[in-house]
Amino acid sequence: MVKSPPQTAKVNVRTFLDRIPDQDRRRDALALVRIMQEVTGEKPQMFGADIVGFGTYHYRYPSGHEGDSCLAGFSPRKTEFTLYLMPGLDVHADLLKKLGKHRAGKGCLYIKRLEDVNIPTLKTLIRRSVAHLRKTYG
Repeated sequence: MVKSPPQTAKVNVRTFLDRIPDQDRRRDALALVRIMQEVTGEKPQMFGADIVGFGTYHYRYPSGHEGDSCLAGFSPRKTEFTLYLMPGLDVHADLLKKLGKHRAGKGCLYIKRLEDVNIPTLKTLIRRSVAHLRKTYG
């Protein structure tokens, strides 16, 4: 099965982030844009209705499933930010111990506020994730 490229939303990133009602969360979202843009070297763009992504890569699984996704991205969900990192957070256990307050899923990192985490450690996590994706998928 071939998946089409990610659908980018018609709204621009700044307009999307300006809609975040809480001023502190909006400030954190803008800071995440600066951090991810710095680390990836890519400009932000909307992936779907609520993901701010940076760069793209094309993946193909042994099953034949393939598609495109962002190298790094985040979504400002209602109660916390969801950061999308690969190849899964279990390989980054050393950094997660140093990160600060967070929750971790398989490929998602959840943080409530940027002040709760160590920013240099967060940058390293993003950098490792992007390096893995670029090495694995070109």
